Amino acid sequence: MISFECDYCNGAHQKILDRLISTNSFQSLTYGDDEFSLSANEKIKKACKNDKLDIYFLMGGTQTNSTIIDSILQSFQSVIAVDCSHINVHESGAIESCGHKVVTLQSYNGKLRSEDLESYLEKFYADETYPHMTQPGLVYITFPTEWGTIYSHNELEKISIVCKKYHLPLYLDGARLGYGLVAEENDITLNDLCSLTDVFYIGGTKIGALCGEAAVFTHNNSNPNFFTIQKQHGAVLAKGRLLGIQFDELFTDNLYFEISTHAVNMAMQMKEIFKNKGYSFYIDSPTNQQFVIIKNDRIEELNKHFLFSHIAPYNDNSTICRFVTSWATKEEEIQELKKYL
Repeated sequence: MISFECDYCNGAHQKILDRLISTNSFQSLTYGDDEFSLSANEKIKKACKNDKLDIYFLMGGTQTNSTIIDSILQSFQSVIAVDCSHINVHESGAIESCGHKVVTLQSYNGKLRSEDLESYLEKFYADETYPHMTQPGLVYITFPTEWGTIYSHNELEKISIVCKKYHLPLYLDGARLGYGLVAEENDITLNDLCSLTDVFYIGGTKIGALCGEAAVFTHNNSNPNFFTIQKQHGAVLAKGRLLGIQFDELFTDNLYFEISTHAVNMAMQMKEIFKNKGYSFYIDSPTNQQFVIIKNDRIEELNKHFLFSHIAPYNDNSTICRFVTSWATKEEEIQELKKYL
């Protein structure tokens, strides 16, 4: 059975496994003060072309989102996100469990529109009773989005301008960041993220790492007590080297971007095959997630040979299905799919 279900079905890239094994007998400091984490920290700063970054390594996406958001918001504040956002739909109320409301705005192809954000904020502060309400304290977006789409530089800049106008930090969830940055139509760089956002994270779990995400505060602006808040969330790994080694390897010799490029190339091959076979797409995604409209009787046949996600009914006879490639996808697997289409 070949899996196109998600981008974290495999273990870790071989270079990461080799590095973990080769350093296994080394003794190191703990809680992220080890030489590997410090080296990874410097390599990420170099990749971002910015040395004014606060970087923390955490285990997974939900843990990273809840820790970062809780570190920024005061008890009476909420986070603004689109309706399909990961923190609103697929994180089991992790943000709410910290006492913070997720206020949702309509998404367009998975994205937040700057004009909708500004309209909401204008109306909020125009209401003289707003001190009785949970107050916006943060804006959350994802790159790529839940629908595999990406923001243009212009779109992200407009959101950033609105956030600055209302003194709201902008947080970008980068669980699949690499897959967005290497997409053919992308015009955003890591350095752009440093200037247009207040914090973002570099996803490792879905891009070659065994586990791990790198939280990047873009102008030395992390909460002075971030480590303690991280600890409170159970998000501090005693053997911090486990994460440091992985990110140190991912940011050596451009590995992070090379394996991201591979995943997107595989997705574009897959996309072309679906097109040539006469399938339609629910949304046009330039990244490693492809959303295909498939007749239900064909799904039953494909289910015998492949794992993929059944997202939602498209009509009475068809379903929106998600096929995901990753750093580990093989061209033979794409060709095997072609045979059954």
